[in-house]
Amino acid sequence: MLRSFLIGLVAGQREITPLAAIAIATKRREVPAALPFQKLFFNRLVTAGATAFAGAEMVGDKMKSAPDRIVPVGLAVRSVTAAYAGAALAPKGRRSLGAAIAVGTALASSYVGWRIRCTSMRRYGQTATGLVEDAIVFGAGLAIANPKLTHTEALSDKRSAR
Repeated sequence: MLRSFLIGLVAGQREITPLAAIAIATKRREVPAALPFQKLFFNRLVTAGATAFAGAEMVGDKMKSAPDRIVPVGLAVRSVTAAYAGAALAPKGRRSLGAAIAVGTALASSYVGWRIRCTSMRRYGQTATGLVEDAIVFGAGLAIANPKLTHTEALSDKRSAR
């Protein structure tokens, strides 16, 4: 259930990143395709599309006209993507609980992340803070949904050192 909680943190900061992380994890077969429509992520174009949407959201976040993450429609989309990703990362038989944990975490962390971002934007600006947040959120989403990505790197580093 920890991964469901963590992907909820990601969803609280970016709406589409959890879906992109699940798409990549499903394509890499790190997450079983057990949810409705999840088998679509085996298609390279569908996974690329989900990832492109996540990238587009990150670009849009830097625009002056970007709405706050706590507007009702933003919270609704976060809830949906968090629920899907949280369920996908939960053990079989506990998917509903995983979805609920991810949604609760996403909603709470949206407000916390918004306050932190507002405070840091006063000092560093919208673009700089957004780029740092993007790197943290996208990297965390990938690591949470695709643990072998980080594990494989650690193994190859150990082998190189020998």
